[in-house]
Amino acid sequence: MTRIVIIGGGPGGYEAALVGAQLGAEVTVVDSDGLGGASVLTDCVPSKTLIATAEVMTTFDSSYEELGIIVADDTPHVEQAARVVGVDLGKVNRRVKRLALAQSHDITASVTRAGARVLRGRGRLEGQQGADGSRTVVVTYSDGNEERLTADAVLIATGGHPREIPDALPDGERILNWTQVYDLNELPEELIVVGSGVTGAEFAGAYQALGSRVTLVSSRDRVLPGEDPDAAAVLEDVFRRRGMNVMARSRAESAKRVGDRVEVTLSDGRVISGTHCLMAVGAIPNTAEMGLEEAGVRLRDSGHILTDRVSRTSAPGVYAAGDVTGVFALASVAAMQGRIAMYHFLGDAVTPLNLKTVSANVFTDPEIATVGYSQSDVDSGKIEARVVKLPLLRNPRAKMQGIRDGFVKIFCRPGTGIVVGGCVVSPHASELIHPISIAVDNNLTVEQIANAFTVYPSLSGSIAEVARQLHTRKTSAEA
Repeated sequence: MTRIVIIGGGPGGYEAALVGAQLGAEVTVVDSDGLGGASVLTDCVPSKTLIATAEVMTTFDSSYEELGIIVADDTPHVEQAARVVGVDLGKVNRRVKRLALAQSHDITASVTRAGARVLRGRGRLEGQQGADGSRTVVVTYSDGNEERLTADAVLIATGGHPREIPDALPDGERILNWTQVYDLNELPEELIVVGSGVTGAEFAGAYQALGSRVTLVSSRDRVLPGEDPDAAAVLEDVFRRRGMNVMARSRAESAKRVGDRVEVTLSDGRVISGTHCLMAVGAIPNTAEMGLEEAGVRLRDSGHILTDRVSRTSAPGVYAAGDVTGVFALASVAAMQGRIAMYHFLGDAVTPLNLKTVSANVFTDPEIATVGYSQSDVDSGKIEARVVKLPLLRNPRAKMQGIRDGFVKIFCRPGTGIVVGGCVVSPHASELIHPISIAVDNNLTVEQIANAFTVYPSLSGSIAEVARQLHTRKTSAEA
């Protein structure tokens, strides 16, 4: 029987385990923290659970009066109206942790039920490939004991951990990284978020919705510098309109506690103060002290593992998946990389990873969902495409729900009308992007999208409307 050892139990690891066991291999998963990895225990599942509460708060705060909802409230009338609803952060975080653990337990049950073995420890490669093509994985348990496993193939799926600034080290109480925020029992009164990428923007928006006064420190010209510029502009406008202090072109040099407060010093000498500070300045892959380079696995300067489109590393019999590869920090991509690795090694039919069909979402309010080629690809000349953007303000369902911010944007090839990308900025954009993802993955045309029925009224109607506009423009141009 083919022996496979998977080091790391995140989405890349546990999905690979399920496939490997299904295809008849003897699979062992080595994991130190619990199956699901950071994605389930400290990152994706917890943060989106927190954001779910924030989303309810935002929806209520922003639209209850417009929608005609009356709330009984004994708050005395003052010049500045008091907030009608509040949040018990301790209760929210207890729910977050409970759901994360439940999800981890469910994954462990699925993996073991499939026939894989799960070992609680840390794994590392030992030496080069053996004469018979096998690899040795050393498992170190919490009590210091070690076990050596022989594998025909090894998958590295060890994820990453929060990057730290030497002069702004988290203390778990006032200066926090994104794995530590779920230990808070009280809502931060004044929260400074350092970093305006996806993680920083999501937490900044969530805590603002929960009731914190938020300052977002961005070293770039705008928030979400890696996202669609139109989408980022909408989100930054929403952040500012809701009272967030967005500090662009401001790089944090240090953060220190001063009593019950935190002072963040910027590179230009300015000092800003808050009750708490969240450091969201990227992640570092977990590749240190794993014997990778000694085993022939090439790493980038960043520490990420170099892989090809079927998840192979430079070392025969060694594959890698997930954040440790630095491809896309998405659970869906990690899972696909893990499955592809198993399909490839075990000789099953395999489709190489195609990053131009990956859909992604930023869980802010509004959400930002993307797939395929982007606006920057079009602007840089990487691909020739026609673009139509339709504001949601024109959508009847959006008007009914009090949605003012957002749009649908689709990119298609000139002449053929084949859909090559899209961007949706809207509540639940993560759901609305799916028909565009299907179109990109299957080379559908805007005509095919335009001719498909949509529910009236619905937000998805804007997708069909954009497709109709692109189809009309194509026909007119060719005429």
